[in-house]
Amino acid sequence: MNITPTSFFAGTLIATFIFAGTAPLEAHAAHSRSSSKLEVSGWIPYWRTEAGTKDAMKNLSKMTEINPFAYSVRTDGSLVDTAKIDKQDWQSLIAAAKNKRVKVIPTVMWSDTDNIHKVLSNPVTRAAHVKAIADLVEEKNFDGIDIDYEGKKADTRVHFSAFLSELNDALGKKQLHCTIEARMPLSARFAGTPPPDIEYANDLKEVNRSCDRVRIMTYDQQTADVELNRVARNAKEIYAPVADVKWVEKVVEYMGEDIDKKKMVLGIATYGYIYQIMPHTDGSGYNYIKTEAFNPGYGRQIAKEYKIKPERNRAGELSLTYVPKDQVAALPNQAALAKLAPRGTSSASLASAGALELARTQGRQAPVQYLTWSDSVAIKQKVDLAKRLKLAGVAIFKIDGGSDPKMWKVLK
Repeated sequence: MNITPTSFFAGTLIATFIFAGTAPLEAHAAHSRSSSKLEVSGWIPYWRTEAGTKDAMKNLSKMTEINPFAYSVRTDGSLVDTAKIDKQDWQSLIAAAKNKRVKVIPTVMWSDTDNIHKVLSNPVTRAAHVKAIADLVEEKNFDGIDIDYEGKKADTRVHFSAFLSELNDALGKKQLHCTIEARMPLSARFAGTPPPDIEYANDLKEVNRSCDRVRIMTYDQQTADVELNRVARNAKEIYAPVADVKWVEKVVEYMGEDIDKKKMVLGIATYGYIYQIMPHTDGSGYNYIKTEAFNPGYGRQIAKEYKIKPERNRAGELSLTYVPKDQVAALPNQAALAKLAPRGTSSASLASAGALELARTQGRQAPVQYLTWSDSVAIKQKVDLAKRLKLAGVAIFKIDGGSDPKMWKVLK
C-alpha cells in the first residue's frame, strides 16, 4: 500500500523561513520561454521504474516533459544515479520522448539538511556540485535538470540562491527547473499573531530570477491552513486534504507576488492518505493521525469491501470513513457506529458520524479510519485552476501506473 520508500511528499512548512516580500517580479532567466498551451509534466519514481516508464510511454502524446525521479546526492555533493538511468526501461522511454519532442528533464532530489548547507555554503564544494550537474546534463543530452532540495535551513537561503544562479549559468541554453515547497499567507498558517522573526529557506525572488520553471509542491496540505480548517470544523466536517483547490489557489496567488506566473508550474498529487481520526470527547470535532499514503485503487478496494460509496468532500477529493473488520472487540465496530449516525447520513460518513454522536452523547471515543484521495475530478480542478490563473503548466506526482486511469483524459 505504500507508494514511496521515503517521505518525498513535502510538508507546507519548513522549520525556519525568511519572509517573502511583495516587490515587483524579477526578470526571466535568459533561456526561459513562455507558451499559451498548458505544459504537462510528471515525475516518474525510480522505485516504480517498470510501471512508471510503461505508464509514461503510453501517454507521451499528452505530455510536454517527463521528469525521471532519478538522481540523489552524496554527503560530499557528488551525484548518485538512483534510478540507474542507463537501463533499458528508461532508455526506451527517453528515446521515445525525444522522438515525440517531449523534453527529458530528470530530477535531482536532496533532503539532507546539514549536508545541503555544508556543500552549498562552501564556494569550492558548491562549484564542484554545479559542475557535476552541468556535466551530467551535457553527457546524457538531457534538456535540463530539475532541482528538488528540501528541508533546507534558513541559513542556507543565500547559498542556495547562489547555487541556482551559478547552475543556471553553467547550463547555458539547457533548462533549469526548480521544485520548491508551497508557501501560504501568514494569516492562513497561524491562528493568532504570527511570530515576529519568521524566516524561509527559499528566496522566492532569487528562485524566480534563476529558474526557467518554478514547480510548486501544492500538495500535502493536510491540516496546515487554519482558516480552511476553521470553516470545516464549524460545519463539523472531517478536513485533512491532500490539496484543497481553494488552498492551492491561495498558495499560487501568494507566491505569485514574487514568482512570475508564466514560469509557475502547479504540482498535482495523484495519491491519497489514510488517517486514524478520533472524535473529541465533547463531539466538537476530530483529532487526526496520518498513517500512510496510498494509490486510488486502494480506496476503491476498501469501498467495495465495506459496501461504501465514496463521496466528494469540500476539498474536491474522494473520501470515506470506516472501521476495520479487525478492530479490537472492546471498541465499536462499523455496524455499531452506523446505527448511531443520524438518519440520512451517507455510507461514506456512517462511521465518522456515528463516532461523533457517541462522543457527543456518551463522552466515549471510538477511532475511525478516514481515507481521502486525489482522483481525476480533483486533478481536473487543479488543471482548470492552472489554466484560469494562466500558469505555465502542471506537474503530476506521480506517474507509476497507480493513478486514477481517467487522469490522462483531463491532462490537456
